[in-house]
Amino acid sequence: MRIMISADMEGATGVTWTDDVVPGTEPFERFRRMFTSDVNACVAGLAAGGAEDVLVNEAHSAQRNLLLEKLDTRARMLTGKHKPLSMMQGIDSGVDGVVFLGYHAGAGCDGVLAHTYLPNSITGVWLDGVHASEGRLNAALAAEYGVPVLVVTGDDETCRDAADYAPEAELVAVKESVSRYAAVCLPPALACERITEAARDAASRAGRGASNGTAHRIEVEFDASHLAQASAVVPTVELAGVRTVEFDAPTMTEAMKAFKVVTAIASDAIEGKYG
Repeated sequence: MRIMISADMEGATGVTWTDDVVPGTEPFERFRRMFTSDVNACVAGLAAGGAEDVLVNEAHSAQRNLLLEKLDTRARMLTGKHKPLSMMQGIDSGVDGVVFLGYHAGAGCDGVLAHTYLPNSITGVWLDGVHASEGRLNAALAAEYGVPVLVVTGDDETCRDAADYAPEAELVAVKESVSRYAAVCLPPALACERITEAARDAASRAGRGASNGTAHRIEVEFDASHLAQASAVVPTVELAGVRTVEFDAPTMTEAMKAFKVVTAIASDAIEGKYG
């Protein structure tokens, strides 16, 4: 049994503040250790449930935040940027299940550090007309390869979202959102215990199903008109409103690659004080 962990950081145990997830800050050094502990707790649970190979895909920001030297030796880590499928690199490699660890709510929603790909600037994303977090987008990509979502961890808003897009997944709320920058957090030891238990129980659901490469439409709403205009230079991407673009793709894989291009161009179009 081969399992992939897509590991984001905003939903990790204890994280509530921007500096907690930004390299170079004092809080980051503290919380990357908690992030690594969450991942190790998940690896331990998957191994106890029968996983023979666990691939951890670093999915946060520069995607080099986890401490490799502290990683459970039963796992391997995919780290670094410019991966074709970004947060979901490895989903096409024959894995039998995927864990969304340290995930968060989407742009325009309540939740600790809620956003979709860009920290700010994007105010909403819709997949086939349904408001979509990174989790929903990534779950649709996993489904395209017949890979079930086994576990989702993050705050309570993340789990509420996941209950809709991955109703059979084990959900672990490691904190309760109070605001974008505040939460009631579980102690790390208790959070890790719950992650391990959920991963062990979920491993029994692992197993690839049929691939399902269907067409999808993604709509992206920005907080400024020039970001939509900049993104609309991408072939197939069209303005759908003053601050909104949309595009169709024949598969979810192509949709996510196009979405990655749109967000990269929009990010580069943000200018200083008048961004």
